[in-house]
Amino acid sequence: MFQLLRDGQPRTRADLAAITGQARSTIAARIDLLMASGLIAPAGEASSTGGRPPVTFAFSPGARIVLAVDLGATHARLAVTDLASNVLAEIDAPLSISEGPETVLAWVAETGEKLIAAAGRDLKDLVSVGVGLPGPVEHSTGRPINPPIMPAWDDVDVPAILGKTFDASVLVDNDVNIMALGEHRTAWPTVSDMLFVKVATGIGAGVISDGELRRGAQGAAGDIGHIAVPNATDTPCRCGNIGCLEAVASGQAIAGALKKEGLEALNSGDVVTLVRGGDLMASHAVRQAGRDIGAVLAACVSLLNPSMIVVGGIIAEAGEHLIAGIREIVYQRSLPLATQHLRIVTSQARGQAGVLGASAMAIDHVLSPAAIDALIA
Repeated sequence: MFQLLRDGQPRTRADLAAITGQARSTIAARIDLLMASGLIAPAGEASSTGGRPPVTFAFSPGARIVLAVDLGATHARLAVTDLASNVLAEIDAPLSISEGPETVLAWVAETGEKLIAAAGRDLKDLVSVGVGLPGPVEHSTGRPINPPIMPAWDDVDVPAILGKTFDASVLVDNDVNIMALGEHRTAWPTVSDMLFVKVATGIGAGVISDGELRRGAQGAAGDIGHIAVPNATDTPCRCGNIGCLEAVASGQAIAGALKKEGLEALNSGDVVTLVRGGDLMASHAVRQAGRDIGAVLAACVSLLNPSMIVVGGIIAEAGEHLIAGIREIVYQRSLPLATQHLRIVTSQARGQAGVLGASAMAIDHVLSPAAIDALIA
């Protein structure tokens, strides 16, 4: 019954009885239990058909809060949200994941406490923490698994470390997975099959299939950055292989190539600055990166048949050059049936996609039917 009310629409006891088929006495008892938990509240009166107007009840998302954490290779974004993923307080700061779990997670814990206070809430209101990390994660345990750009993070018990500060469930996933979830929930909730592609310091994808996030057997689904690109067989990748997509088309790879040509480009942000400033060499490099990404995505389109590809990450903010390159190759190489209704667009959630997805992941856990049953019990 609570899952019905999560959409925020006010309903009367009679409405709920009609939808669920349960007795009015059962509905009344369960409403009392949910109101005692604070998760639902009276929402005014419905129109009367004669006699006293019936009271309506609706989800009360402000009853509890979650902490959403999006950690990238060189940045961190934290947000405090209510149980409907409405952002109450947010911070974006530079932070290198290579500083190691002790330093990074200590910063997350300290900053998270301050952010909760800044939102005017108390730690006792916190029911869950959602975390995204820039590498493969075993979602069931919250432990990173051999992450290429995260030295000293392998098999670190992230939930246990953050659990020392936060008396709440801690869920961890790959950063692109949570971005895919955030983009899907906020911008494209009716799209059942979608690929979210992040192009930043690295490259990765999140897979939405039949409306659900798909992580794969070991949480490595969507790791397209380490698929080999045919024309890059001599380019070494930090994963240990050669010719990976990430080694030739990521923001870091583009910056490295531009630097060799004498341009001031040390990172993804510099690439975006050059493109926005009208530099032709940078613009051509980003478009070629789009073509390389498109070559890999063409195979993904044939395999997964998504109706939408959403491109995010900092390089996607460099105008239409990246998207143009991706579209050029995907539409050229994929079968007409697979691309007949395929849309390739840039992210609408942009920089917030990660924290919105981390929030959704945490909320889904604490508001699941099993969790609500346990709370009421």
